[in-house]
Amino acid sequence: MGAPFASVRAGELKRVLIVHNHYKHRGGEDAVVEDECRLLTDHGIQVTSFEHSNDELDGMNLLRAGFDTVWNARIAREFDEVIGREQPGIVHVHNTFTRISPAIYWIAARRGVPVVQTLHNFRLFCPQSTFLRNGRVCENCIKQFVPVSGIRHGCYHNSKSQTFAVAAMLVAHRAIGTWRHKVTRFIALNEFCRSKFIEGGLPADKIRVKPNFVMPPSLDVSFERRGGLFVGRLSPEKGLDTLAKAVARLGHNPISVIGTGPLEGLVRSTFGESYRGQKSSGEVMEAMAEANYLVIPSIWYENFPRTMVEAFASGLPVIASRLGALAEIVDDGRTGLLFEAGNPDDLSDKISWAERNPDRMRTMGLHARTDYEQKYSPAINYEMLTDIYSEAIRASSRQAS
Repeated sequence: MGAPFASVRAGELKRVLIVHNHYKHRGGEDAVVEDECRLLTDHGIQVTSFEHSNDELDGMNLLRAGFDTVWNARIAREFDEVIGREQPGIVHVHNTFTRISPAIYWIAARRGVPVVQTLHNFRLFCPQSTFLRNGRVCENCIKQFVPVSGIRHGCYHNSKSQTFAVAAMLVAHRAIGTWRHKVTRFIALNEFCRSKFIEGGLPADKIRVKPNFVMPPSLDVSFERRGGLFVGRLSPEKGLDTLAKAVARLGHNPISVIGTGPLEGLVRSTFGESYRGQKSSGEVMEAMAEANYLVIPSIWYENFPRTMVEAFASGLPVIASRLGALAEIVDDGRTGLLFEAGNPDDLSDKISWAERNPDRMRTMGLHARTDYEQKYSPAINYEMLTDIYSEAIRASSRQAS
């Protein structure tokens, strides 16, 4: 059935319902959701959050958890109650995996409320969500209706049974047209990711590009910037093995590392006292204000690392892999440097050049800050986000009529 709040005109949006399923370990996606909620609230829009967490899986029967991944009827009923009570003008979904499930899209459609979905990763086309297998980019499943390759290799959590559950969710909702027909607009974080989503089969006319943003740092930028910085999860896809080999080739270590994860042992042995462990967001921004460059040596398709936006906001240039969206975001020679992904020799050369040319790096940092102000600031992001909301509302109204 339709609802009067679904035909709200552009500029009159008062209520937004944010949907987010938290993973077991907090990541950049959670911070993005929190920032967008605060951004909307600061502009007078009432925000209600509908949240669940994968911590709920602890102790759950695996078969039950698998069925819930495809269609969680209990949470769908809960969502129906919330949407009926709150009567939002927009439902903005960030993540439904695994507890919330795609069932909520059907509830929103029945209620006549347009849905905007931010695509933070490649889960709709890759059970693992990263297009990465055995340390290499893998797109075998992107055009497979049934992701047979992912199941065969047990890509999700190195488990064929768990990968099968993810694949069942993907196949079921492809078959009934959930994403094609029940999502009004998708948000891709950059043009590279948008092209991949189109290649995977999402309707091109429904996908809009809106990057991540961060609040401007309140710290004064140091004029004595020195050394490099890595910030992120210490996991294989982040390219830490490449970074460790590059540092070994240099013969000295100019890089400080912030983060935690499964490769902490490698990082401790390679970077020694330069490994600073896990830090708060405020401490990360302090470290960025003092560094001369940020290193992002990822070997997978990063969608839009939050650390990159934080670096640009801090006037910090980025040395990044020439891979996927990173090569789109970093303007080589202007806002940072690009190197061949997975090539420690090339990365070592770029770090060495940055160390020899601190003034050039500071100039690149000024350009990075300009890009932040023109593309990634809260004000710019709010306009982009509400434009997408308004477009979704208009499209939903036309479809209802």
